[in-house]
Amino acid sequence: MGPRERRPAIHHGRLTQNAGFCFWCFGFKIEPEQTSANLKLRRRIRLLVVLLALGVIAYWGWDFWRERRFDPLILAASNRYQIDPALVKAVVWRESRFDPDARGRAGELGLMQIRADAASEWAAAERIASFEHRSCLDPATNTLAGAWYLKKLLLRYQDTDNPAAYALADYNAGRSNVLKWLQGPAATQSGVFVRQIGFPATRDYVRAILRRADDYRPM
Repeated sequence: MGPRERRPAIHHGRLTQNAGFCFWCFGFKIEPEQTSANLKLRRRIRLLVVLLALGVIAYWGWDFWRERRFDPLILAASNRYQIDPALVKAVVWRESRFDPDARGRAGELGLMQIRADAASEWAAAERIASFEHRSCLDPATNTLAGAWYLKKLLLRYQDTDNPAAYALADYNAGRSNVLKWLQGPAATQSGVFVRQIGFPATRDYVRAILRRADDYRPM
């Protein structure tokens, strides 16, 4: 009897290699070229996942820095004019997203989007000679002028249950529009007042800043 013929074995899904370097796994034939391609694909996927994770971490770090880099200026301005720093910071967030070079369509400048007339009022109150509106592109000047003006508006509505709601509507839409919305209980009840705000954009503005200020507290 001649030598027993050897045959490739398949046992419980284990891979065994035949003379042609082909593999059998659970009944599927896998060529070496396919295995190499799969390994390359997995490496690329892992690299992509790592890059995405690094990108997310970098964005979180940048966003953390962006929202906090002006905190010392906001605190200084708020302390000077005795106003809630979280409210000031929330206005900065809504108005400029912390961009000190932001410019509005009506000529507003800087972090708190200060208008020329509001900036002039602040400069006159502080007896600053030769003041120019473009100085509001300086973050320190901008937060001082903005905090002063916001404090002025808060005092205007101090007889209401939440002066901030009225002051923010005034900051965004102006005194004349706020007077139109002060009808009935809205004259003193901020919840009614906010619902009666005639401009949806201003209503959203007020609500967004009040929520954001809560998130920033305490500072």
